[in-house]
Amino acid sequence: MAEGIILAVKIAIAVLFVLNLAGLLTWAERRQSAFMQDRLGPNRANVFGVTLIGLLHPVADGIKMMMKEDFVPAGADRIVHTLAPFIALFPAFVAFAVIPFGDRLPIFGYEVNLVVSEINVGLLFVVAVMSLAIFGVFLGGWASNNKWSLLGALRSAAQMISYEVTLGLTIIGVLMVYQSLRLDEIVRAQGDLLFGFIPKWGIVTQPLGFLLFFAAAMAETKRTPFDLPEGESEIVAGYFLEYSGMKWGMFFMGEFAEIVVIAGVVTSLFLGGWQIPWVSTAALLSVFPGWLVALIQIGVFSVKVVILCWLQLTVRWTLPRFRYDQLMRLGWKMLLPISLANIFVTGAVILLIQHFKGV
Repeated sequence: MAEGIILAVKIAIAVLFVLNLAGLLTWAERRQSAFMQDRLGPNRANVFGVTLIGLLHPVADGIKMMMKEDFVPAGADRIVHTLAPFIALFPAFVAFAVIPFGDRLPIFGYEVNLVVSEINVGLLFVVAVMSLAIFGVFLGGWASNNKWSLLGALRSAAQMISYEVTLGLTIIGVLMVYQSLRLDEIVRAQGDLLFGFIPKWGIVTQPLGFLLFFAAAMAETKRTPFDLPEGESEIVAGYFLEYSGMKWGMFFMGEFAEIVVIAGVVTSLFLGGWQIPWVSTAALLSVFPGWLVALIQIGVFSVKVVILCWLQLTVRWTLPRFRYDQLMRLGWKMLLPISLANIFVTGAVILLIQHFKGV
């Protein structure tokens, strides 16, 4: 009974975190783009004249999408057309199940590991599940019975395959350093210190891997400068051209949910997850009760995720869209060889360290 309640609470925390942050990002992106372009941004939606700096706009958008007509074009596959947005949104929530947002802590007499699902191949699970989003995108473009939508779907498939290769190769360096496929164990390993004073975070042990992973992960979200599947100037809004109402909204929310999940994965692999530099979980438990330590670690994890989300929004409004040939060249001729070189360099460094230690 108690285990079921604990699992339900952890699921609720993960789902609410992704949903609320993804919804808030729809507001944050518009405010940030307005700030960077020296304009006002969303400021019209209000209740009795109170605008709350535009925070009511996501609510207004949700109401508008629910009230819009559910349009399905003539000749479209109605069933697949309806299922595609669900398939595109679902993987983001499932992938977050293996991302740890805290350590294993004693809370109210129970030992609780602050991760929804404790599986031994969590890192492979994230990569595998996130790659399923391509099915929703491709099926949405194909089922719409529109040549431009199909072209956007084909672009998306080619782009995501290109960058998933780099994404998979990049995490090999992380596995070599931390010797585990469990994300919670990888985060715990980052609590150690290098040379007695440098946190053993992934960004320190794998700086090139961090840049490669972050670039490839951003390409997975299909957002500027990697938004070729939605190239309005060439293919009239891409794979969701024939979508309206909440179906379009689910594609839209899927992208923002992917931003949150990617930020969570990068935080866990390269920024120490819930770790506080130079402060161990044991040190926190010696001062605070377990439930308060859990809140502290969830807060630290959340701050890192929000910073990475902000960074992705900043990149999105800073760089122009790549041409399709530039995108493919970046993926296959630049990131792929560099990711392979990163594996060999990481292996060589590990062998040298083991040699000098006499292992």
